[in-house]
Amino acid sequence: MEEAQTSGQVAGKVAIVTGGASGIGRSCALRLAEEGASVMVTDIQDDLGAETAAAITDKGGVASFMHHDVTNEAEWITIVAATVTAFGGLDTLVNNAGIGIGGSIIDMALVDWQRQQAINLDGVFLGVKHCIPAMRDSGGGSIINMSSVAGLKGSANLAAYNATKGGVRIFTKGVALECAQNRWNVRVNSVHPGIIDTPIWTKLNPEFQEDGSHILDAEAIATVAVPGGVLGSPFDIANGVVFLASDNSSYITGTELVIDGGLSA
Repeated sequence: MEEAQTSGQVAGKVAIVTGGASGIGRSCALRLAEEGASVMVTDIQDDLGAETAAAITDKGGVASFMHHDVTNEAEWITIVAATVTAFGGLDTLVNNAGIGIGGSIIDMALVDWQRQQAINLDGVFLGVKHCIPAMRDSGGGSIINMSSVAGLKGSANLAAYNATKGGVRIFTKGVALECAQNRWNVRVNSVHPGIIDTPIWTKLNPEFQEDGSHILDAEAIATVAVPGGVLGSPFDIANGVVFLASDNSSYITGTELVIDGGLSA
């Protein structure tokens, strides 16, 4: 990937990025900081999350890290308050934390269904619930909910994941309309990555870990499925997130930004 050109698109803004320890979340945190935002990085992976924050501060940016289970409402309250105290407000939420559990729906354990729903959907709900008031009090903001192309179309053996990401998509639209109707000046959009080079491809089918077949070759999948045959980079998604966080997207709310190399076309 070519190095992005920085232009201060989100200078002076304050962002929370969940799941910021790796993959798309890490890239979002890095790009937002490069463009001038102060970033609160959150994750359950403490060492990697702290490394993301350190990578930002080492380059002269502003960032902190906090441990964060997105299914825990009390932790959301603490993190939002700490962010506002540390950085003076809140302008952007990137609701990125998520997991993927695949496999046949008739074999899926209820506990796995519920865990995926809790992280991918409940976590987004809690972020929206607790960040909107802070943004409203700061003068407005942008909420970016990470969905997927799996939230636009179904996939065999990913039905449970489809349910969570489709839920994120339509939930986003409802919240966007509520914010607009109440004149809260908070925009809410979803982002739909395609096949992106992230660690999620090593975790989709945990029931097959013993023989190693839980690890999927994302590059091989992209070669077949993506029209141009190219695997996406996390920074491709992060650049879209920066746009939605910036004032350049001030008239965009309640919609989805699809970044998939034409996969869903």
